[in-house]
Amino acid sequence: MGADPYFPANGDPRYRVHRYELALDYRPGPNRLSGTARLNAIAGRSPLAEFQLNLADFRIGRVRVDGRAQHYTHRGGRLRIRPGKAIRAGAAFTVEIHWSGNPKPVRSPWGGIGWEELEDGALVASQPVGAPSWYPCNDRPADKASYQIAVTTPSAYSVVAGGRLLTRTPKASTTTWVYEQAAPTSSYLVGLSIGKYQTVLLGDPGLGGVPQSGHIPARLLTEFSRDFARQPAMMTLFEELFGPYPFGEYAVVVTEEELDVPVEAQGLSLFGANHVDGGRGSERLVAHELAHQWFGNSVSIADWRHIWLNEGFAKYAEWLWSERSGGRSAQALAGIAHRGLAGKPQDLRLADPGRKLMFDDRLYERGGLVLHAVRCALGDEAFFRMLRGWVTVHRGGAVTTAAFVAHVARYSAEPLDELFAAWVFEGALPALPSPGVAIPERPSYPPSGG
Repeated sequence: MGADPYFPANGDPRYRVHRYELALDYRPGPNRLSGTARLNAIAGRSPLAEFQLNLADFRIGRVRVDGRAQHYTHRGGRLRIRPGKAIRAGAAFTVEIHWSGNPKPVRSPWGGIGWEELEDGALVASQPVGAPSWYPCNDRPADKASYQIAVTTPSAYSVVAGGRLLTRTPKASTTTWVYEQAAPTSSYLVGLSIGKYQTVLLGDPGLGGVPQSGHIPARLLTEFSRDFARQPAMMTLFEELFGPYPFGEYAVVVTEEELDVPVEAQGLSLFGANHVDGGRGSERLVAHELAHQWFGNSVSIADWRHIWLNEGFAKYAEWLWSERSGGRSAQALAGIAHRGLAGKPQDLRLADPGRKLMFDDRLYERGGLVLHAVRCALGDEAFFRMLRGWVTVHRGGAVTTAAFVAHVARYSAEPLDELFAAWVFEGALPALPSPGVAIPERPSYPPSGG
């Protein structure tokens, strides 16, 4: 598998990392970060005379490969390392890097992403290429690894990361928090939040369900308790529909500041204060971010061309939650989405939207409609069996649109080539799917826009 076609400067397909161990020290006042990373990696099919990591503009203290200092260059967000002796094909090797500086978001077509300094703390929102804003990584979604993250910060602050909290060790005026995420994790899905939070439990962990916690500013506790009250029920429903929750625990963080949109990370979702109103005004987003734990996090994409497999599935999970919790049916919500899309440009191909459109609202809505069309074609029993099979077969892995098309075919008595051609590989919007209609009709109106 080669470089990502949307972000060819990010990631290096010539090797893969299977574990990161990060030790960070962060001081919120001066926004000062120093860290040491140890990467356990494996070379690919060819010897490695050099290899690349992605890391933003920090000062590099040292770089070692298998314990020995190495020659490197660090320019334009790329850390190129040349071992004294080429690493043989298939060989395991370790990389140790020390870096320090003032972290900040990296520039992208969507503005700054990655490490974000808050008024009193920090958070990480890395999708799609913001991970190098705070640690050195092989920044490609298909290169998934386990993580151990230790963060030392002043004791007034809490540290929340995706995974299991192993230890919390106070020492003088600082505390060190150590988290372990054993499941394979894409670099952009490594979540971190540093702030002054109250911690609450969601649901009843004594009943044997998935441990769920919330970390929120004290002033928002009352509103949070209403807005996230139904998250345990969402977890129960999604486990029924998609299969067992793929990780050991799930945490949500609400920051003191507003966020444009919530952000999913592995085992963790980040919400802004504007998503908490005490009236469940953002409940669909609570469902959306939870669903990403199955679709996008456990089952990840091989490269960014396939992002609809993340966002379309999470969108459809919103509709399923509405349908099963007393709200509008998926068919009704599909109709609303379809009417909205019909009045917009028909220049979006889900299978390869291009970098410019990969976060377009149309991709989310049309992705949800694809799932609804497949459901209408297969019927509920086969559809949900198909979804559970998809999650089970590809747990911890990376997938493509072609893999999904082939997977769905195993559950259908009729060929669905025309369905996928119309909904995924072509731009014009097909007619609204409805139960029992397997093959979409081509639109009778001329496509609008580009």
